[in-house]
Amino acid sequence: MTLRVTQISQALAGRKRLFLAALILTPAFGVAGILWSTAVRAQDATSFTAAPPSRFRIGEKLSYNISFGKFTNAGYAETHVIARGKLGGKDAVEIRAKIKTFELVSAAFFMLDESRTVFLAPETGLPLYIGSYSNDSVIPKETFSNYLTQPTQNFDLVSLIYKAREAGGVGTFPLFEGEQQFTATLLPVGVVTARTDAGNFETTVSRLQSDFLTANGVNDLHIHFTTDEARVPVVIRFTTAKGEFKAILAAIVLPEPETPTPTPTPGPIPTPKLPATPTPTPTPAIENLPLATELGFQLGELLSYQVTAGGKSIGIISLNARERKLIQKEDTLVLTASVTGVEPGSNLLRLGDSATAEVNAETLAPKSISGRFASTFAGLSQSVSFDRRTGIVTFDVTKTADEPVGTHSILSLIYAMRSFNLKPSKNATNPVNDTRVAVFWETKAYVFTLRPSDPGEITINGEKVSAQLISVNTGNPQLDALAIKVWLGTETRVPLRFTFGAFQADLISQTSNLSK
Repeated sequence: MTLRVTQISQALAGRKRLFLAALILTPAFGVAGILWSTAVRAQDATSFTAAPPSRFRIGEKLSYNISFGKFTNAGYAETHVIARGKLGGKDAVEIRAKIKTFELVSAAFFMLDESRTVFLAPETGLPLYIGSYSNDSVIPKETFSNYLTQPTQNFDLVSLIYKAREAGGVGTFPLFEGEQQFTATLLPVGVVTARTDAGNFETTVSRLQSDFLTANGVNDLHIHFTTDEARVPVVIRFTTAKGEFKAILAAIVLPEPETPTPTPTPGPIPTPKLPATPTPTPTPAIENLPLATELGFQLGELLSYQVTAGGKSIGIISLNARERKLIQKEDTLVLTASVTGVEPGSNLLRLGDSATAEVNAETLAPKSISGRFASTFAGLSQSVSFDRRTGIVTFDVTKTADEPVGTHSILSLIYAMRSFNLKPSKNATNPVNDTRVAVFWETKAYVFTLRPSDPGEITINGEKVSAQLISVNTGNPQLDALAIKVWLGTETRVPLRFTFGAFQADLISQTSNLSK
């Protein structure tokens, strides 16, 4: 049965919630990083007719765990060779894959939630049709590339990895990504035993060099290919200015291949049946267990800020990492922001106004936030809940918004940014180290851009201290008119100063107020 391009486009447009992300070897969206992108199925595998075997192992499914620095569970990825059949009258293999970064890492590095389906010519490995869907920003984006009538001589990132497997991890290949032409060269650099959750493998290690990587700030990208005929990539590792990433094979599934005709064909490559990875027994939650050092603050920390408007003191606002406990059977950190002092005669703040946020105690991904404010901050008087599995945000009791998974609240962002790798870019005209975070405000999420500056000195409580200015662009005209800025201590990463419009909040005390 022939699968026409118009059918592909319609099917892709209807699948945006079925497939979350794409495993890629690419630094997506102007931030350094490399990952294989793939995977919305355009149509059921039954749309493909049976065809003779090829070097693509139909049914092969590879799953990966992604780690970032000390975070061992930063995301996941998957590739899947779906089927082989006819596309526009041409022999084609359909491949899809997934990638998604989780919560804190999505904020600290960048958010990845993308999918791509690639139909390849089995003889050459070159793409015939590519459909990708990106859901890592507030506005989803779909793109299509059709090479059925005008064939391409260039690989995309998905077809490149399969070509590299066929070539044994060595060779130079033309690459076309982001509307630009590049070359990619793989050079063998050694032989090692790779230990993964899917088993131990003897591998050859190849280093990938490309002007594409250089342009996106990616360094030392190495791929570990198994030494058998399948050349499965079991480890992918690379470094960026943000830190080191690894994608390590977690599981490999290879169903028995279908036999389309009685003509004898070579048998499948022997694959050992590996025992399933045991599910660890959850550690019983202990209330007020100390937080991970990577978060940049301690449980019980109480920060108090003197708030001024136009240079005149109006009151005190305190931030508190109040307690860690089980809430609805989840390990939860409770964060609060409250007005703890008001200057006589001032009506810009009201004593007792507050906001309480419940976040994941390990990743700081928000679960809910509830605010009660009057006067100046009345806009924060809202209750919002976040579904971290689907991205659905519920606010004003019954209203909902479909937002990127990992979207922060204002309060959770204030704490999460302390763990971000906010090193300024060496070239101010090419700010590759900007950090982008989805943040819910009033009725929808906006992509906040945090731009770090070089450390300098500011005066707090009459003393000069070293601090780093972080300029915040929100994408919301009303908020951006306030020119929001945050100064973080260069060593402690404590927020020393906030400015927004005519308001300024300076840190006046830092103590511990751990709940008992």
